Amino acid sequence: QVQLAESGGGLVHAGGSMRLSCAASGNIVSVNDMGWYRQAPGKQRELVATITKTGNTNYTDSVKGRFTISKDNAKNTVYLQMNSLKPEDTAVYYCNAHLTYYSGSGYRRREPWGQGTQVTVSS
Repeated sequence: QVQLAESGGGLVHAGGSMRLSCAASGNIVSVNDMGWYRQAPGKQRELVATITKTGNTNYTDSVKGRFTISKDNAKNTVYLQMNSLKPEDTAVYYCNAHLTYYSGSGYRRREPWGQGTQVTVSS
């Protein structure tokens, strides 16, 4: 069993900053791509940023220059530093990871999601 646990959401004023964390746990053998997604009320879930095993990053246009994704391989943790936050960044933020883990009967691959953390940016 593997799971992702997010932390760091909350309420912030426009222009402020916030840092999200997401830690993967379980009998993890390797972590490949990790990413952050968000879902605003009445909208579909959208990609925010991804980071590959080798550290290559990708961002949706609306957050480029404001958000930074990073990871700590030793801790199997991905971070999202969010600066210059805007009210339109308000959403539930989810992390996702492509994992290989040992289940006891062999190696398995999974792409679990975190439970989500609410980020609210007030104007």
